[in-house]
Order: sequence, then structure tokens, then C-alpha cells
Amino acid sequence: MRSLDDIRRLAVSRQFGSSGLAAALERLGFVQADPIRAPARAQDLTLRHRVEGYRAGDLERLYQTLPIEEDFFINYGFVSRRVSALMHPREGAGLLPSASNQRARAVLQFVRDGGEVHPRDVDAHFAHGRVTNYWGGSSSATTHLLELMHYKGLVRVARREAGIRIYAVHQHGAGRLGAAERQARLDALVDVVLRKYAPLPATSVSSTVRRLRYAVPQWTNDLTRALTRAKQRFAHAAIDGETWYWPADESPHRDEAPDVVRLLAPFDPLVWDRRKFEQLWDWAYRFEAYTPAAKRKHGYYALPMLWRDRVIGWTNVSGSAGALRVEAGYVSGRAPRERAFKQALEAEVERLRAFLSLSRR
Repeated sequence: MRSLDDIRRLAVSRQFGSSGLAAALERLGFVQADPIRAPARAQDLTLRHRVEGYRAGDLERLYQTLPIEEDFFINYGFVSRRVSALMHPREGAGLLPSASNQRARAVLQFVRDGGEVHPRDVDAHFAHGRVTNYWGGSSSATTHLLELMHYKGLVRVARREAGIRIYAVHQHGAGRLGAAERQARLDALVDVVLRKYAPLPATSVSSTVRRLRYAVPQWTNDLTRALTRAKQRFAHAAIDGETWYWPADESPHRDEAPDVVRLLAPFDPLVWDRRKFEQLWDWAYRFEAYTPAAKRKHGYYALPMLWRDRVIGWTNVSGSAGALRVEAGYVSGRAPRERAFKQALEAEVERLRAFLSLSRR
């Protein structure tokens, strides 16, 4: 690597391809989920660039047939079974409040007896009452307990019913690991997360690896050593005063980026690390769904616009009643004047229309 252009070229060239859904999920290891649909959920917007013929909702529709789990990694989303096996069982104090342990054992037996259970059935059986949730509102104590049990790995999401998680018992292998196996698992998890988001500047490498404390809270004290090993394992170079890291077996393509426009999810691997984003494309993108409307600069659910190997602006997309509306903004203040750009943007809008199963009017 000799320049930021090389880093930028690698960042884009390694991200996209076309494969089947199961293969894409295995390659990614983890896909961040978000419930907002504008015009589709983030996991669907991410996968459409990487899975041939992907349609909005395919992941949820096919979930039971895929080797994946809903779970927490560095954020909540979908992990491959390979990654899930590296994280579980999550052991250690603090994963369940001590007062909940007895209830959890009773609920676990109820889930085991039922095979698959809806939270309302558990709630009707145990009547645990209400609790204050993370957002300060009131939610079912049973739902809250099931979420804690899911995080700990006692239960898994078997499927969803009208968006509600349906739980089943989660079976694991041996629990207590030796030091060598623990280190091997943690290094494998570090590789998953860094390969997903690479290339990354040094500060982002550190902060991203440390987010694995959510994936494996039982190994939080081992993360500093795992980070040191990762920096020795990954290729790196100092460019313009910043050290960048990427998988040692990868290098940027020297060919020019194709004339393609891609509208990216707010949590797409190419967008997720805001530090990297600003260094590569020299402007600040912010996710503004929870920003008061009067303070938004880009829009409620703005999708960054990648043209060739540059993110040149953003779009806000809405689709309802068979209509697709795309509003674009540009960092420079105007769209590129090349005919190739106009044609590429039109092609991306058509791909988006097909992804959303909207007919052209």
C-alpha cells in the first residue's frame, strides 16, 4: 500500500460480489440488523449488494433454512453458525441477575417442554409482571428475561411470527475451555470482525476489537492481548500519518472501478466505521433517524451513494403503493455530469425497484 487511493480501492473492491445467500452469510460472518424500513431493513439493504436476485425480506423468510442465528456480535444481527459456536456458551457472573436465575431455570424447562414458545405463552404461564426497559418504558418481565436468556445462550430464536421472536432451547458443546482453545476462538472472532470491516485505521481496529466484549463478555480481559496479536497478524502500512490494517492475503485491484452506482445501507461494512468513512471520502456521514428533523443534514434514513470507488453523496428512498421515490444530495452540490453516471444511477434505481418487488409505472 502506497497511498490512500490504494486503501480506498481495496475497501471497495473487496466488498461486493454475487453469490447465494448462505455463502454470503458465511463469508460475512455477521450482518447487522435494524428494524427501520426506509425503504427496507438494513440487513436486507446490505445483502442485496452481495446476493444474486436478493429480495427484501428474504433473510427473515428463509431464516429457518439457513445456517445462521439471531444474536449479539459487536451489534445485534445475524451470525453464521460458525461464529455462534465461537461465542457460546457465554458463561460468567453478571450475565443474568442472581434474582433471575431461579425464574430462568423454570422458563428454560417450559421452553424445553414446549419445543418452540411465543413470549406471550411464557408470560401467561408465569405472570412475571412488568419491568422498566432500556428505553425507560414498561415491558413484560417475561420478555425481558427471555432476552437475557437469549443473550446468555440458554435459548435461541427459532423463527419470528409477525416480527415476534419465537424461542427454542439453545444446545451447546462443552462449556469450559482450556487457555489455548479460548485464545484460538478469540483470535478467530477478531479475524471475523476485522475482515468484515477492513481496511481500518489503527484507532478503529482497537475500538472494533474491543466491541467484542458484547460478543464474548466472558473473555473481556483477554481482548487487549488479542488486539496485539491481530496487529501482528494483519498486513499494515503507514499512509499520511495513519496506520491502516487489512487481511494479509489481500491487495487492491489495479483495474479502474466499474461504472456502477450502489446505494448503501447506513450499517453497510463500507459505511459502518465513520472514522474510516471520513478519511476515505472526506466528508462526514451521520445516521439521523433519531435526530430531530430540524437538525438533519442528510435525511431520516439517508443511503450513502457509491459511484465507482467514491462515495459522492446520499439518497433518501421511499416506496409505497407501487411507487419508488429517490431524492439525492451530493457532497459537491451537484451530480456528476457524465452520461455514464446518469445511466448507472438509473440502473441502480431499477435494481432497487426489483429488490422491493415494485412494478415500474
